[in-house]
Amino acid sequence: MICLAVKIWRFTCLFLLFFFPLLFCQGMGELDVHNVDKVDKVPFDIPEGTITVTFSVTADMRHFTGQNRKYFRGVCERINYGGRGDFMVSPGDLTPIEKAYSTIIEYIGPDYPWYPVIGNHEINSELSMTWLREYNANGTALPNIVHTGPPGTIETTYSFDYENAHFVVLNEYYDGKSDRAVSGDITDPLYNWLETDLIQNSKPVIFIFGHEPAYPQPDKENRRTRHVTDSLNRHPEKRDRFWELCKIHGIAAYVCGHTHKYSTYRHDGVLQIDAAHARGKGDTAAKSTFLMFYIMADDTVWLYTYRLCSGYYPLYEKMQIR
Repeated sequence: MICLAVKIWRFTCLFLLFFFPLLFCQGMGELDVHNVDKVDKVPFDIPEGTITVTFSVTADMRHFTGQNRKYFRGVCERINYGGRGDFMVSPGDLTPIEKAYSTIIEYIGPDYPWYPVIGNHEINSELSMTWLREYNANGTALPNIVHTGPPGTIETTYSFDYENAHFVVLNEYYDGKSDRAVSGDITDPLYNWLETDLIQNSKPVIFIFGHEPAYPQPDKENRRTRHVTDSLNRHPEKRDRFWELCKIHGIAAYVCGHTHKYSTYRHDGVLQIDAAHARGKGDTAAKSTFLMFYIMADDTVWLYTYRLCSGYYPLYEKMQIR
């Protein structure tokens, strides 16, 4: 009986040590989810088949970049060790922008292309806007650009191609003259540019990136919300026109940030993905998150989502989105 009791005790200890934290990571609660003091070097799970494009998405790491592993550095290290893919897109709120970029360079690599998106905090910083304009000087400094933005936002609105996919980055604060003039909106000049870009596109897979959600949603786990009434839905007619254009051209997803809450939401056949935040422990209102996208040779697309839990970034969910 004593031996049996010892065995049961050992099994219980092993369960609590290895499996109990994972249960919390799957949404049953919180367990030290905001400490990032470990480095997971295990390669990411990936879809079966031939992958043509792999890219990461990180958003809203504002003020939590630099050398502290508990913040954006932890995200970058996990992406680097897991399988960084071809490039990263960040849908806004990245200030101080030069520090965000230096974190990517140091912990992922100087040869890793980064496509930043204008957020509402960038337009409030002249230093950030100047940096972003110079980063994509003349609208063509970034790799694989196919269309520069309209006058007034040639550096901060653009599209690029990679293999069998077309990617569009929108500056939703462009009013037709200035690249930092309005609240988040798809103004007429921006809409007209996007419509022309999509008509001229010949790639089968399309992604569009902007900072603000069209349809703000609660976080998938804790159901908390932010910016419920002051996102692109502030201008519902223009939002609806934009969404119809996305539907006509069969985009794979509209990827955004702004709320700091992770969600996937399909409205009228068009998928919106809110990438939450990549601040590590810097934002305790929802788990730090990053996304990995895999575009396949047959034009299908997979999304793998990683969320901070117990010091690591385990796989939270995966889904075929196209």
